[in-house]
Amino acid sequence: MWRRNVARSAASAAASTLPRSRWFSTAIPGPCIVHKRGADILHDPWFNKDTGFPLTERDRLGLRGLLPPRVISFEHQYARFMESYRSLEKNTLGQPDSSVSLSKWRILNRLHDRNETLYYRVLIDNIKDFAPIIYTPTVGLVCQNYSGLFRRPRGMYFSAKDKGEMMSMIYNWPAQQVDMIVITDGSRILGLGDLGVQGIGIAIGKLDMYVAAAGINPQKILPIMLDVGTNNQRLLEDRLYLGLRQPRLEGEEYLSVVDELMEAIFTRWPKAVVQFEDFQMKWAFETLQRYRKKFCMFNDDIQGTAGVALAGLLGAVRAQGRPLTDFVNQKIVVVGAGSAGIGVLNMAAQAVSRMAGNTGASTNHQFYLLDKDGLITKERKNIDPAAAPFAKGPGEIEGLREGASLLEVVKKVKPHVLLGLSGVGGVFNEEVLKAMRESDSTKPAIFAMSNPTMNAECTPADAFKHAGENIVFASGSPFANVDLGNGKVGHVNQANNMYLFPGIGLGTLLSGAHFISDGMLQAASECLASYMSDEETQNGILYPSVNSIRHITAEVGAAVLRAAVAEKLAEGHGEVGPKELEHMSKEETVEYVTRNMWFPVYSPLVHEK
Repeated sequence: MWRRNVARSAASAAASTLPRSRWFSTAIPGPCIVHKRGADILHDPWFNKDTGFPLTERDRLGLRGLLPPRVISFEHQYARFMESYRSLEKNTLGQPDSSVSLSKWRILNRLHDRNETLYYRVLIDNIKDFAPIIYTPTVGLVCQNYSGLFRRPRGMYFSAKDKGEMMSMIYNWPAQQVDMIVITDGSRILGLGDLGVQGIGIAIGKLDMYVAAAGINPQKILPIMLDVGTNNQRLLEDRLYLGLRQPRLEGEEYLSVVDELMEAIFTRWPKAVVQFEDFQMKWAFETLQRYRKKFCMFNDDIQGTAGVALAGLLGAVRAQGRPLTDFVNQKIVVVGAGSAGIGVLNMAAQAVSRMAGNTGASTNHQFYLLDKDGLITKERKNIDPAAAPFAKGPGEIEGLREGASLLEVVKKVKPHVLLGLSGVGGVFNEEVLKAMRESDSTKPAIFAMSNPTMNAECTPADAFKHAGENIVFASGSPFANVDLGNGKVGHVNQANNMYLFPGIGLGTLLSGAHFISDGMLQAASECLASYMSDEETQNGILYPSVNSIRHITAEVGAAVLRAAVAEKLAEGHGEVGPKELEHMSKEETVEYVTRNMWFPVYSPLVHEK
């Protein structure tokens, strides 16, 4: 049921000397060994083919009489599903967007529950249409309603009540090998706050993107929900809520539970890559620093968001017709001092330091950070330690004060970039956007990166209307391009983490690195930044089409792998050792990554007791 996607690039010939297993053609996919028969096969979405089982396979697996007699081809099944989906679209015209989105999610989820091979083929072939359904923005709506939508479990659930049992529980998962894990504690789902156990939806959505974009085998992924309680009173009072009905654990009690889970994961699967997702700010930074040098893990909210944002910021410099080294002179105002906003500033500061020659001098003078209380300065009482490096001193903010409003800061600073990760919809109001017309940049950039859609700091239509038609615009959730009249188009870039995290995970996995370095993350970001042509960036296009997501991921994954090799972190994967990786050219590395991407086809099933 699974095969690797064979690359057809010109680099294939150059890489022909690399050790490899036999690659089966599309016509003769490799067999898949199963340890079940009859109805058990039909109830297992990993192996179920619905009416696609050939007659010989039905005899072999004890399926005769359990299915209608006609054998339906994979292509016909695919066409039938797409026809049903298009019919749903037609029948829901005019209904509220939230209802339509949930209806689309349900029909996809039913297929996911029944037949994973067909589900992922549909997803890969229609990624631009389906990514907003299985991922942001609809995944936020799904998480909010997850207890009511729940039909069957997916992934694993560890709770505060399981302390002391996690090392044995981890062996309840049926897969012998797991490559990619996404963990959430549900404490800060997108911009929606504490959703408790219902946050499992974001882990499932992220891993669907790992399969679709990076070709991670779906038999080797695992979404994990760590339920330590919830402080959301509405959920605690909801009779349908499926999580622990208790306040969240705090302090050492909380960390000891996370410690136990991480030890259990890496005891069973020492080569897995773990992504932390949607942890509230204090635990996001704490767990990242606690585990990043001990386990192969990263935090997508801090490091993935930062990488995508940095790629956009570097693209904005190119859009001005300036060399990338001019990034050191860009004035950037960031609204939102949570894990994502500070993560962006940390990575931007590292990039500036590297461009400036790593002199050790402060590189934070051109960054301005605001939270709900306004501009953060050194006069702020009880300043968060993560935000402290970006707090302005008295000599840096002439004409501004502690807590200055966003409008005051924009008018005084005249920033090249206004970037929002606040989770507050509409905070870039008409006055703020009009003030951006006075930017010191000839092509100012406005990034409204908060998810889901309702939390975007502004809409692209408002940005182009009030800030001017010469801006560069990016958002976290998808929006349509803006018609500016006279044949002009205001391009809307989706600055979404899906451009980076699949490549970070895949590149790390294939490198065999035991931890993910800053250099590997920087390589991912710079690869994405350079993906677009000069002509495209000067037209305001900073990010590629989602339709190209597999190609983008292959390039990003190869960049991460090469960085791991350069830093002597790569230990190899499977039959390919560190020396083979070291001798690969750039083209060979891309081909190697592409060749290791899983692609969904029905494979012959062979029963083995």
